[in-house]
Amino acid sequence: MRLEYTEKQKRFRAEVREWLAGHVPREPLQSFDTEPGFAQHRAWERELSTVGYSAVTWPKEVGGRGTDLIEWLIFEEEYWAAGAPLRVNQNGIFLLAPTLMEYGTEAQKRSILPRMATAEDVWAQAWSEPGAGSDMAAIRSRAVRDGDHYVISGQKTWSTRAVWADWAFGLFRTEEGSQRHHGLTFILFPLNLPGITRRPIRQLNGLPGFAEIFMDEVRVPVSNRLGDEGAGWSIAMATAGFERGLMLRSPARFQQTARLLTDLLRRNPERAAADPSLRDAVVESWMGAEAYTLATYRTACRLAKGGHIGAEASTNKIFWSELDLHMHETAMRILGTRGELMPEAPDAAGIGNWLDGFLFAQAGPIYAGTNEIQRNIIAERMLGLPR
Repeated sequence: MRLEYTEKQKRFRAEVREWLAGHVPREPLQSFDTEPGFAQHRAWERELSTVGYSAVTWPKEVGGRGTDLIEWLIFEEEYWAAGAPLRVNQNGIFLLAPTLMEYGTEAQKRSILPRMATAEDVWAQAWSEPGAGSDMAAIRSRAVRDGDHYVISGQKTWSTRAVWADWAFGLFRTEEGSQRHHGLTFILFPLNLPGITRRPIRQLNGLPGFAEIFMDEVRVPVSNRLGDEGAGWSIAMATAGFERGLMLRSPARFQQTARLLTDLLRRNPERAAADPSLRDAVVESWMGAEAYTLATYRTACRLAKGGHIGAEASTNKIFWSELDLHMHETAMRILGTRGELMPEAPDAAGIGNWLDGFLFAQAGPIYAGTNEIQRNIIAERMLGLPR
């Protein structure tokens, strides 16, 4: 597969590169899993939105740039190459927004999307529950209709960005006695409503990247429902397709990691000489990142011609999560015992963020649907194998 860009796409790339060169913070922002860092990343999203870069594929009238998916891939390549900050509102921009554009009302789009683009509202994902993680059809949190409101009760867990986020989107059981994927409804709700309690969950690095959300008879307007009552499962599966298949993990993220990994090996020649298999692992990482890039370009072209993301999204999710693990495990092998040092340690010079990336990569095969579940989906829906 050979990639060739139009003159318009080349001009867009040059424009993005020039803007990022003049605006990317000179000093890294604090982690958005800290309260000060969260505020810094929110401000960065707001700056991106001034030129439509916070959501480049969205229509201009709701805060986007109006680009196609190929230009989004170009933007991502320049964004990661420039060392720009991670995206604190990715749950909203890359997961909820495409779903909202497909299933939301015009009033919902007008009220939600512009505030999301400027990070005035940062969104959390509230799907998993203590008894419904990979098996999302086991959700028990309920929403009872009371006039023009739903009264929601239950518990959500592993809710990304929920510690300091403003809104969340989740599935709730609205049909009493319903089982599995029947009777579920997709509801959007502010996280500051009476009856909501948030409890931080600390990650391996000690920072609260997730939260539990407890809901005790919380009243949410029916107008906050996305799609029809009881249609939540199919809507959530569309969101999961965006999460696993294209938008959440752009190939540029892994191309940049592969570049940094190659540089790390070059800066540690003694490790490469002592263990020749490290060179093979780095080459494999680079090849994997390029393969994922080409596959994503092919998917983007297919979508542009009216295609859809189906069960093959599961193959993408397995590939990028295991690629991320492989690259960070390789980095830790290159660094040896020094790789276990925290960034603030006196002897941590030159280690960079590899330890943080390594710890986060452990979650890759779990979030967005565990890889075991994805393999079941591939077996049943793509290969036609029996249950």
